[in-house]
Amino acid sequence: MSQKLSAALSAAEKIRDQFFPEASTCMLAGSVVRGDATAYSDLDLVVVFERVENAQRQSFTFGGWPVEAFIHDPQTLEYFFREVDRPSGVPSLPNMVSEGIEIPRETKCGSLMKDLASRILEEGPVQWGQQERENSRYTISDMVEDIREPRNIAELRIVVSNLYSAIADHFLRSQNQWSAKGKSIPRRLMSVDPEFHKRFAEAFEAAFTSDDTTAVIRLCEHVLEPDGGFLFQGYTRHAPKEWRMPDA
Repeated sequence: MSQKLSAALSAAEKIRDQFFPEASTCMLAGSVVRGDATAYSDLDLVVVFERVENAQRQSFTFGGWPVEAFIHDPQTLEYFFREVDRPSGVPSLPNMVSEGIEIPRETKCGSLMKDLASRILEEGPVQWGQQERENSRYTISDMVEDIREPRNIAELRIVVSNLYSAIADHFLRSQNQWSAKGKSIPRRLMSVDPEFHKRFAEAFEAAFTSDDTTAVIRLCEHVLEPDGGFLFQGYTRHAPKEWRMPDA
C-alpha cells in the first residue's frame, strides 16, 4: 500500500467517524485508490445510509484534504445508477462504488452495493437510438466545418476543445460502450482501444500544439463513417410538443 493511499484511508476513516458515524457503509474511491493521485487530488467518498431524505453531494476540507462526499441510501444509489448514469453513458457513481475501499471494514451493505454496481457496469449504458446517433453526427459535422477554415485562432481552439469530448463520446457510445468525460477520457479510450487512443492523442496533440487540425478532421471522418459520415442534408430534430407557452 502506498503512503498516499494509507494517509487517505486514515483521513477517510476519521471523516466517517466524525461526520457519518451512522452510515451503513463508507467507501473511499477516486484517484487515490487508482494510484494516480496528485498533490491536489481530493478524497471521493460514497456514504450509504439505511435511509436518507434525499441524495446529496457535500464538499468540504478535512485535515488538508479536499473532500467530495456522495450521500445516498440503497434506493437513491440505484436510482442514480439506472436513471442518471446509464442514460448519460458515463458511469461515474458505479465506478466509484465498484472500485471503492470500504472503511473501516467490509460490510453487508457495501457488498450489496458493489454487486449492484458491477451488474450496472456489465449491463452497459442505455444504447443510442438512431436519433442520438444523428444528433451526434450533426454536432460533430458542424464543428468540423468550423475548423476547416476558422475565422481566428481563438475560435479554432475552442471548437477543437469541444470536439475532443464529442469525438470520444461518439466513438464509445456508437459501440454501446461506457463513455467518459473530462480528464477520464484518455484513460477510457486506452482501456477500450489502445490503437484508437494513440491516433486520438496524436491528432489532438497536433491541433493543440500547432493548430494543425488535419488529423482531427480525418479522425472525425473515421469515427463517423460507420454511421454514415458527416451529416447536414436532411437532418431534422423535433422539439417536444409541450415546449410552448399556453394560449392567451
